[in-house]
Amino acid sequence: MYFSLSPAAIWPVAMLFASNIFMTFAWYGHLKHKGSAIALAIVASWGIAFFEYCLAVPANRIGSAVYTTAQLKTMQEVITLMVFSGFSVFWLGENLTWNHAIGFALIAVGASFIFRA
Repeated sequence: MYFSLSPAAIWPVAMLFASNIFMTFAWYGHLKHKGSAIALAIVASWGIAFFEYCLAVPANRIGSAVYTTAQLKTMQEVITLMVFSGFSVFWLGENLTWNHAIGFALIAVGASFIFRA
């Protein structure tokens, strides 16, 4: 089945992926450096989060022409789980278990109901 997606449908997804990378680093990146001062972690995280907002706000503005706000939020949450999974493995060196995979898959299945007509 062939279908074409408009840039207004694709750009928000790409921008939400990028914004989630920044936000995941802002929220969890400091865990790799637990010996640093908490004040430094807060300031660094705040600086990183600025770039997340520079992507997330326009992604939602552009995306609102194509998606409902519930769809945008649901998309963002599923993207967050995908980004977080890669981040926890590659940055923090944690293992993902079958329980994680099943739990994340169930969340994604639940999220798919938001996109049904």
